[in-house]
Amino acid sequence: MVGRLSRKLIFALLSIALLAGSCQHRPKHHDNTRTPRAERTERQPRIKNKIRVPLEFEDGVYCLTVKVNDVPMKFIFDTGASIISISLTEAQFLYKQGTLTKDDFVDVMQFQDANGDVSTSMLVKLRKLEIGGVVLHDVEASIVANQTAPLLLGQSALSQFKKVSIDYQNKLLILE
Repeated sequence: MVGRLSRKLIFALLSIALLAGSCQHRPKHHDNTRTPRAERTERQPRIKNKIRVPLEFEDGVYCLTVKVNDVPMKFIFDTGASIISISLTEAQFLYKQGTLTKDDFVDVMQFQDANGDVSTSMLVKLRKLEIGGVVLHDVEASIVANQTAPLLLGQSALSQFKKVSIDYQNKLLILE
């Protein structure tokens, strides 16, 4: 039952990429090796001052609003997530709005969650990600084959900053 459900969800992910016509998918092998420091330095946004982003504490987790291709979305702040994670529902919404296109789809990848379970997801590039007024470009995200999965703001975005910290007393994410 679980295997059939996973195949159906993977099919749904792949169908998003194919909705606009013929498949323009260019396979690319995704590896989890760290980006060389020199390359990371070039990608890091230039921030003169500390950026303070309001956090909300809900159901035991900290959340913040992030704009994905100019669409505001509420993410869970998750330093343990290696990559931004978006549910199939949000991906379909972005696709219908025209803010996620077939050209943004990069590859199908396997990932392991905190429970040790291995799942399949679609790797996409988010053309524009805005956090607290700082704009990041071409940030990797995974679309998980789950309609109700939460949005997770992970290391594919956070690692582009020199320093990330939390002011728990004032409920602020501080980016440098």
